[in-house]
Amino acid sequence: MGFILSNLIGLVIAAFMLYFPYTWCRWKNEREEDFGLKWFMTRKAKIEVAAALAVTLIPLTVIVMWLPVSWGGGIKTPSLWETVNILGGGIAAAFIEETFFRGWLQTLAVRKFGAFTGIIITTAIFASVHLIAVRKVIRLATFFPGLIMALLRHRNNSVMPGIIYHAVCNVWAVWFSPLPGA
Repeated sequence: MGFILSNLIGLVIAAFMLYFPYTWCRWKNEREEDFGLKWFMTRKAKIEVAAALAVTLIPLTVIVMWLPVSWGGGIKTPSLWETVNILGGGIAAAFIEETFFRGWLQTLAVRKFGAFTGIIITTAIFASVHLIAVRKVIRLATFFPGLIMALLRHRNNSVMPGIIYHAVCNVWAVWFSPLPGA
């Protein structure tokens, strides 16, 4: 019963995070475009996402391959079910989290505090939320890819570049996660 309840709570939270920003726009007569909630990718955005992925994941892969397995290094070999579960959750999380944090929350924070402070505040909240599921301080390292996703959203006026970056990073983490047990 606890497993079902926790999954149901997770589903409700995910639905809220995905749909609330759109509802907010309707309530406040705001344009979804102003919140980056019209998903699109320009050629420039595609190049920026590819560059961000290359600059972050290539060095991380090399570093993780040299870490001892006890520290989370090496290639992971999850079962087929674990792979499907992790990939599905990781890709869904990218859509949900980018819509909520970069689309809705970042837009409001940037309006109130300016671009630099608004992006830092939103990214700090994003990183802190990652402590809910797994209480390991290393989870706060999500602040750094969060900054990249925030900048992609800010520069391209759409959450889609951040969604693509986030989803690819989550897929990468299935095989090269430096966080054992996370």
